[in-house]
Amino acid sequence: MSGSTGTQGCVDRGATRGRLGDLVLFGLAVALGLVTVAQQGDHPPGAPAWLLYADRVTGLLGCLALWWRRRFPVRIALVLAVASLYSDAVSGAAVVGLLTVAVHRSTRETALVCAVSLTAVSVHQWVWPEPLAPPVTVFTILGLGHLATVALGLSVRNRRALVTSLRERAAAAEVEARLRAERSEQEARGVLAREMHDVLGHRLSLLSVHAGALAYSRDVAAEDVARAAEVVRENAHRALQDLREVIGVLQAPEGELLPPGVTEVLELIEEAREAGTPVELRDGVGVTTGDRSLPEPQGRTVYRLVQEGLTNVRKHAPGSSVVVLIEGRPGDDVVAEVANTPPAHATRSDGAGAGLRGLAERVRLVSGRLDHGPTDAGGWRVRIRLPWPL
Repeated sequence: MSGSTGTQGCVDRGATRGRLGDLVLFGLAVALGLVTVAQQGDHPPGAPAWLLYADRVTGLLGCLALWWRRRFPVRIALVLAVASLYSDAVSGAAVVGLLTVAVHRSTRETALVCAVSLTAVSVHQWVWPEPLAPPVTVFTILGLGHLATVALGLSVRNRRALVTSLRERAAAAEVEARLRAERSEQEARGVLAREMHDVLGHRLSLLSVHAGALAYSRDVAAEDVARAAEVVRENAHRALQDLREVIGVLQAPEGELLPPGVTEVLELIEEAREAGTPVELRDGVGVTTGDRSLPEPQGRTVYRLVQEGLTNVRKHAPGSSVVVLIEGRPGDDVVAEVANTPPAHATRSDGAGAGLRGLAERVRLVSGRLDHGPTDAGGWRVRIRLPWPL
């Protein structure tokens, strides 16, 4: 509503300025015609008496014709220019007509009207020369006056074109800014969705494993039940903590809070082992122990790979053993892989692959490559290859 109201206001102001400009130009043409009539006195020697009256009538009709100058600028300007052959009173209206053509029409049409007008007034001065000024001076003034009128009209046209161009650029910049804001909002939502999926999916899968153990273990000792319940309670508490950290990272200024890195992979593996998943870590380069320093973006991506891989094993391949492999060297690539053996029993996969899509997006942001698929032994493997700068 506000945009349409502002546009309507601009249109109204433009129409008001246009009407005001018409009044000013009409007044200028009338004033020039009256000055010409006042200086005219008797008609030129040798001219018929009716020519003086035709001159004044033509000047009046020429001023009235200016009200239609915007609709028929070239036609009216040409008629007024031809009328200048015998009429001095129409000179003011002829100047306004030429100015209108220079503002609203092409340069070719402007040159045509200017040539006709200059020819007409020159013929008029040749037939009825000005007695108080030399012919050279009169023709020079006429030529400079026409050039000044055309230059003024072209200047106004160029200024209007510039203003229109600036308005279009401003409108385009506004649209572009709005699209950038929408794209940033969409990216922020994608980041939030990926973080929520990674963190909560990992924790809730642990809760599901321990809760299932409690549900199907009827004859276990009370101490084991209490221990499993404690694990459920602890992981629920950790899930809430992780959720708070994710929201804090998204709300805090960039760099204030950092998500987990590659050194936290050991904690993920320990949690998986406590949940009953055999996990073997093969870190030949020592990035998880801190012996080698992996850049933060690559380390965070490796962490998310291990987290997503272990979560998927618990959800889709219970009873499988897992091997986490990390190898590479600085200046080349770092390769991280999570592979599991075939599950103890078949499970129905009800996931939509959101985790792998989010992981693929993370890998793409660090110019890496993601591969996943079944192994020859019937298990599943997820591997990423990331650049490891020096």
